[in-house]
Amino acid sequence: MLELRHLRSIVAIAETGSISKAGKRLNLSQPALSHQMKALEDHVGTELFQRKSNPLRLSRAGDRLLTTAYEVEKLVMQCERDVARIAGGQSGQLRIAVECHSCFDWLMPSMDAFREGWPEVEMDLVAGFQPDPVGLLAEDVADLVIVSQARPRAGVTFHPLFRYEVLALLARNHPFTNKPYLTARDFAKETLVTYPIPDDRIDVIREVLGPAGVEPPRRKTELTVAILQLVASHRAIAAMPGWAVQPYLEKSYVVSRPIRKSGLFANLYAATTTENASSVYMTEFLDTMRRISFSTLKGIEPAE
Repeated sequence: MLELRHLRSIVAIAETGSISKAGKRLNLSQPALSHQMKALEDHVGTELFQRKSNPLRLSRAGDRLLTTAYEVEKLVMQCERDVARIAGGQSGQLRIAVECHSCFDWLMPSMDAFREGWPEVEMDLVAGFQPDPVGLLAEDVADLVIVSQARPRAGVTFHPLFRYEVLALLARNHPFTNKPYLTARDFAKETLVTYPIPDDRIDVIREVLGPAGVEPPRRKTELTVAILQLVASHRAIAAMPGWAVQPYLEKSYVVSRPIRKSGLFANLYAATTTENASSVYMTEFLDTMRRISFSTLKGIEPAE
């Protein structure tokens, strides 16, 4: 029998293009998800995937199930909203703080999609760079904080959103564009431009430069466009999430290279108070962020 879990699995596989990545997203092992899909194919009597494709693609029958999955997901979410309203959860507020305010474009589609279903929930963005963003939850200044580290903290729950690669950004004709990847030593004599946040929240410094004892000249600015302009004009190099600067890379305004041979990867989390973590509209906003992110951002994976 076709079940809701099957439809959710179809969506996850279609959006990630991989059984293993979909399994991580669904908190299932790869063998368990493969077995589930094989049982579903036996039930419907046809293959649902083009297994020789990379990334994994749905067959015609799989596409039909995917369409149904999205329709059912929308109906289930509407039902949950209606039940919540009946139970009295008809209004509230959702104040969101992000570590990089000039990088919140990716968040706006999720906010717009959520607002359609929850017009009674007042949404707002907490302005300014914060030395302790998670602390805003305890101060009742924010209800949800987007962070790149999940350090255990009493009364706080971290919700994994996605995993991404941090890329080195260079001018188009920078000498380093001849290199397959950058090492810590490559940063030594280059000016590094970053956002004005503590070094322990900057991945390239915390994970690469600090351990290697490399301290390059520094510049700081709050604006992403200012960072990219400094890079494009040969006045600095930067290290930023690939998804955050994808439009500029596609237009060849700047060029990217991996950091280290193995790459530099990080996770993005949403932090909430443990008390609010399971509220109906908070849960739905978290689900909406994940769904919209995986359908619109390039190069992201399920968070580890």
